[in-house]
Amino acid sequence: MSAVALICGADEAGRGPLAGAVYAAAVILNPDRPIIGLADSKKLSEKKRDLLSVEIKQYALAWAIASCSAQEIDEINILQASLLAMKRAIEAMQVQFGITPDLVQVDGNKCPKISLPCEAIVKGDSKVQAISAASILAKVARDAELYELDKIYPQYGFAKHKGYPTAFHLQMLDAHGVTPVHRLSYAPVRRLSQ
Repeated sequence: MSAVALICGADEAGRGPLAGAVYAAAVILNPDRPIIGLADSKKLSEKKRDLLSVEIKQYALAWAIASCSAQEIDEINILQASLLAMKRAIEAMQVQFGITPDLVQVDGNKCPKISLPCEAIVKGDSKVQAISAASILAKVARDAELYELDKIYPQYGFAKHKGYPTAFHLQMLDAHGVTPVHRLSYAPVRRLSQ
């Protein structure tokens, strides 16, 4: 039995957008298979994230991705939804891979409600490799959802802005109204749905 502690990194993607789910991922990296180039997903190009996502899924000891829907975000607020998505990802990873980490490290200043030792690390996605890996998986999964939503609601331009409140997105909201995937609790959407 190795003395190396199993660290699970967890992070979310998609707190700011007006539409779509918030995604989270949990990753336990394999110390024997280091992945070169891990960084905060926001600092990587989409192409680089996509490549790293494949490597993470291939070489990590365990990983999982989970989400909270726009409806759940509206019901419990975005912070709670982000933490719930992280909890779901951590628990799914344990079930899928049968691995329980010694410690969970999450990006930010709050821990999800889990039964494992957990620490929150501000800017963790640029300090802890496992959190960087989780941020990449969460971002890639969220972007994939927005590409799918773009096919269902082509006029909103989700593929371009990923649901963020760009000038174009706000114009399209004004022109076409609110979709079932918009977050009604967010001010620019709430204004239109009243």
